[in-house]
Parts: sequence; structure tokens; C-alpha cells
Amino acid sequence: MTKEIDLGLERVQKIFLKLFPQGVPFKVITVAGTNGKGSTIAFISSIYQQANINIAAFTSPHILKYNERFVINDVQVSDEKICMAFATIEQARNDISLTYFEFSTLAALIIFTNEKVDIAVLEIGLGGRLDAVNVINSDVAVITNIALDHTDYLGDTREKIGLEKSGIMRKNTPCICGELNPPITIAQYAKSCTALLTFVDTPYIGTIGLLGEHQRYNAALAIKVVNELQSVFFVNQNQLSKGIEKAKLLCRLQVKIINDKTVILDVAHNVAAVQILANELKKNRQSTVAIFSALQDKDIESMISVIAPLIDEWLLPPLRVNRAITMQNLTKKFNLSSRIKICDDMRSAIYQALNAKQVERIVIFGSFYIVADALKVLE
Repeated sequence: MTKEIDLGLERVQKIFLKLFPQGVPFKVITVAGTNGKGSTIAFISSIYQQANINIAAFTSPHILKYNERFVINDVQVSDEKICMAFATIEQARNDISLTYFEFSTLAALIIFTNEKVDIAVLEIGLGGRLDAVNVINSDVAVITNIALDHTDYLGDTREKIGLEKSGIMRKNTPCICGELNPPITIAQYAKSCTALLTFVDTPYIGTIGLLGEHQRYNAALAIKVVNELQSVFFVNQNQLSKGIEKAKLLCRLQVKIINDKTVILDVAHNVAAVQILANELKKNRQSTVAIFSALQDKDIESMISVIAPLIDEWLLPPLRVNRAITMQNLTKKFNLSSRIKICDDMRSAIYQALNAKQVERIVIFGSFYIVADALKVLE
């Protein structure tokens, strides 16, 4: 029996202890935060690859293929290895029910153990304190930043959300935080559990592989994390800078040129992430069409309002997932002056955008699901 979300560690902890009575045989970096987790992990992974250190990454959600969640040295793990890990979990769990994410987390640990990785970077799926990844005691904990998202589960203030994310800290263990305006609860929690908390607030100034000024802070955060493990896995200065320069990440300000138009794909799905996207669009004012949709539990009006001044027309395709907002409700989120058009599907939206003569730029954002739909059409 599996549920989509069922926060709590009791079930997954039982199976984890059964599978790993001695703990996992590799160093662990856990990464929590509202935005920037994927980028920070991409930087860390790229740096260690430059140093020929076996680095695994467990991330979520995937965009096109489930295997994207399990990557070793930038290569997705095969279906066969994932199925073998699932069979091992099935054998161990008896009648204990697990969520989809708990299954995935345990599978990652089994695969990374079998593949004898040196370090695994594990992304917290939701919150921190009660997330399945938190059954593991990490060697370094990372908190990227704190913004309002998943408020039904994590609380409706940055202080409450900061406290949930802080749950990944451990006694006498480094926690590196990249939030420039940290809620007080992060330092309070670190003090109460005697974690070794460091804030990173200076951007990296070298060449970086990911677009966007905000990525300089994620790069600086990644370097600080790698420095914490230098005594075990040494990385020299050249490998560090090369790793930052060569980092890649799908669908974070990803640019394609099609029919002489700039197409930007970005999984921005909360207000803070959309604000970053808007800041990038501002740098080059062009006639811009947005292809947009979102999940109904998001602050959609605020997401629209921070970027609306930069958008000339909105094309709205439906999302085919349970949590998607209906087209009828989505249109109500726009003010009367917005030019909006409902499309039958993603293919139709992209076709219209690419064939509009006056359009120079197309930006596709709002959810991992909408970007996945777009990639399937574009590719």
C-alpha cells in the first residue's frame, strides 16, 4: 500500500534499520531548502567528478524519466538496478506501507551501496524533519534557502518552515546554510541540538556553468560543503573551479533557440523561484509569450503578478495531473488587462507560440509537470 505524501519517519526507519543496521557505507550530504537544492547538488556533484571521486545524487521530482532521481557520476541508474532495489525493499517491508518517496529513498540507498559510491548527496523531498531522507545521519547538512511553499505541510511562516528544514541538523555535525535572510528558528535549532552552523552569504565570483546571478550563491554554498569534507575527500582549487564551471542542470533557466526564437524552460513553481526567473527576463526586454500552468495548492496569483509586467501574452495548457488547477479557476487568477488564451494541450500552445511572428521569446514555467510536457513536445 503506497500513499503520495504521509510525513513521518516511523515506518521508513524500521525498514532502514533492517536494511542498514550499521548505517550506510558512504559519506552523506543532505540538502534541504525551498529553492536552489537542484543547483547546489549539481555544483557539488560536478566538483567531485573533477576530482574523480565517486559521487551519487538522489533528487526529486524527475522531469521526464524516473531514473533521473538516481544518478552516479552524472549517469542515470538503469531500470534493472532500480527494480532490484525495489525487490529488496519488498522483501524487507512485510506489511509496512511505504509512500512513493519512501520507496525511492530506500532504493537510492540500496543502489548507492551496491555501486560502492564514495559520497551520496540526498535531496530532501519535502521539509526536513519528517522527510524520509532524514532517517540518515548526514556528515554535512545543507539548507539552501527558505520561502513560503508547501504551507499546508510545513507551516505558513518562514520561521515555521525554517524550523522544519532545520530538522536535518545533527549534534556536532556541520550544517551550511545559504539563506541570506535566515529566519531566527534556524540558529535557535542549531544551538539547541549543538549543530555546527555556518552561513554562506558571499557569492562565488569565478565562471559558473548555470545561468542566473542567484547561482553564484549556490556555487559558494557548494564549495563550502566540499570544504567540510576536505580531510576525507581532498579537492584542489583547480578541480573546484572547473566543477563550478562545468555544472549542468535540466530546466533551470534552460535556453533553446527554435525558429529564431529564444525558448526558456524553468521549473519555477513558487513565488521566490518565479521572482528569480523575472529578474533574468528583465535583463533583456523582448516581446515575450508565457506558456504557464500550476498546481492548485500554489500561490498562483502572486506567481503571476511578479512576472506579469514582462509577459505580453499568456498561453494556458491544462496539466493532466490530480493536483492541477482547472482552466476555469486559472483564468480567474489573471487581472482583466492580461492577454490570456486557453490551449487544448501543450503541443497546441508551443505551436502557437513558435508561429507568432512578433514573438521573440517564449518562457515555459509554473511546474515540473508543465516543463516535462513541453520537453516531450520539443524533443
